[in-house]
Amino acid sequence: MQAERDGEHAGRAAGGGGAAAANGTPVTAGAPGTPVTSGAGGTVAAPEDEARRSRRFPSVTRDTARPEGSGRAVPGAVSTPARQWPMLSVLAATAAGLLATALGHPKIGCLAIGVALIAASVLRRVLPSVGMLAVRSRFTDMITYGLLGVAITLLALVIEPKPLLEIPFLESAVRFTVR
Repeated sequence: MQAERDGEHAGRAAGGGGAAAANGTPVTAGAPGTPVTSGAGGTVAAPEDEARRSRRFPSVTRDTARPEGSGRAVPGAVSTPARQWPMLSVLAATAAGLLATALGHPKIGCLAIGVALIAASVLRRVLPSVGMLAVRSRFTDMITYGLLGVAITLLALVIEPKPLLEIPFLESAVRFTVR
């Protein structure tokens, strides 16, 4: 009994592992990638094989995963601007809104920017691949674009003078904070 413990201890010290199979027989490891055999003649899967079959993420990553939106909106044979049409259309509408704001029409400009962001949210939901319009996960992109679009659109609707939308508590809140 003492000799078995000494042998097991020596095996661990030498890097042998000293592991035992479920039936108590010692397990010996071969070269990396080869199956591990137990003393009873059974074969236990190699750790690399187990990692390949597992659905869990590995504890150490060796490569980067492709982002969800990294695909193209149109096949690769088409020119780059045509492949990125969702992103370019949102950018064009936003640029038009910024230009309108710079030219002295802040209501129209903010409304254009807000509608562009709401359209980005809808495009992200409807299209399977939106190119560079996809930044985060689909759900996060939809919520972010949608909330920002609604907020900017509401801002455009309550801009003075002659607001298109009157929110009763907003006027008192502004007077209270600005004084």
